[in-house]
Amino acid sequence: MFEETLKFYQNFPKEGINFVDIMPFMQDKEVFTKLIGEIGRHVTAPTVAAPEARAFLFCAPLLTSDSGVTNVVPFRKKGKLPHSGDDLQSIEIMKEYGPDNLYFRKSDIAAGKAEDGIFKIAIIDDVLATGGTAEGIAKALDALTIDVDGKEYGVKVTEFIFLAELDGLYGRNRLEKIAPVHSIAHIR
Repeated sequence: MFEETLKFYQNFPKEGINFVDIMPFMQDKEVFTKLIGEIGRHVTAPTVAAPEARAFLFCAPLLTSDSGVTNVVPFRKKGKLPHSGDDLQSIEIMKEYGPDNLYFRKSDIAAGKAEDGIFKIAIIDDVLATGGTAEGIAKALDALTIDVDGKEYGVKVTEFIFLAELDGLYGRNRLEKIAPVHSIAHIR
C-alpha cells in the first residue's frame, strides 16, 4: 500500500539522483492516518529527532497519537533556529549530494523525558538512501550530554524509522551498527 503511494523523479535535484516524493502520503487522509499509525508502532523512545524538513510533517502528528512520543526535536539548516548561548549545536552530515550541516538545540532535548539518566531518541526521516544524514545525527546525539538543573544526562539513539528505504544503496548497513532500523516502504 505505501510503496504504491510514492512518486519518483529521475535526475532531481541533480543528475543521477532518483528523487522519492513522499508528498502523496499527505494527499490521502486514510493513507496518512495509517502511515502515522505504522510509524507510531515502531517508536519506543519518548523523543523523536526530525531532520529538516519533510520529517517534521510525519513526526509532529506522533504527539497526538498513542505512540508514547512526547517531544519532537527539529534538526534545521543554518539560521532557522533561534537560540541563546551555547544551546545551538552544529553537526556535519554527508548527504547523497555532498556534505551539509544541520543544527539543533540542546534545550529541545532537555524538554523531553529522561529515563534512567538517559534521553532516549528515535530518529525519524522520510527516505533512507546512503544513511549519511541519520548517521551524522545519531553520532552527534550519542556523544552528547545534557545538563538539566545541574545534573548531566546522556543521550542514546534507540532506533531509526524511515518512511521509505532505497534498498540498493545499503544505508541500512551503516545504521544498524548504531541502532535497529525500520522502514515502512522498500524501494528496490
